[in-house]
Amino acid sequence: MKLSIWSVGKANETYIKEGVDQFTKRIGHYYPLEWQLITPSKLTEPTQIKKAEAASILKALAATDILILLDEKGKMLSSPGLATLIQKNANQSAQKLVFLIGGAYGVSEDIKARAQYTWSISDLVFPHMLVRLILVEQVYRACSILANEKYHHE
Repeated sequence: MKLSIWSVGKANETYIKEGVDQFTKRIGHYYPLEWQLITPSKLTEPTQIKKAEAASILKALAATDILILLDEKGKMLSSPGLATLIQKNANQSAQKLVFLIGGAYGVSEDIKARAQYTWSISDLVFPHMLVRLILVEQVYRACSILANEKYHHE
């Protein structure tokens, strides 16, 4: 199974990039991981922005991709819960898990309908670049839990 993290937005700032690169490399010991930055729409009306971004995202998704949407209205997961979600998809022979961080205005209903799982990482709101770092660290933590390694302490 391959993992992919997609994010609508600009490239990471230097202080974020270092951490993202470190955890991306660590995850590579368990699963191949790719990143895809989606250029934010230049439109000005939020509904149109979400629609334009959804068109790009839906076009890039393969029919077999499992989409995990990060959204503030999603279900909260513990780190072991995320590990279970990843393992469940691996056990079901998923080809690719795509974690999606939407744009500044969120995502369209089309994206929400396409997602197999909607996950909220916190009740707090974070800048997109920081969400990338939190997400990649949590994916690494989940992988270390699955491998029964010492990174995660209960």
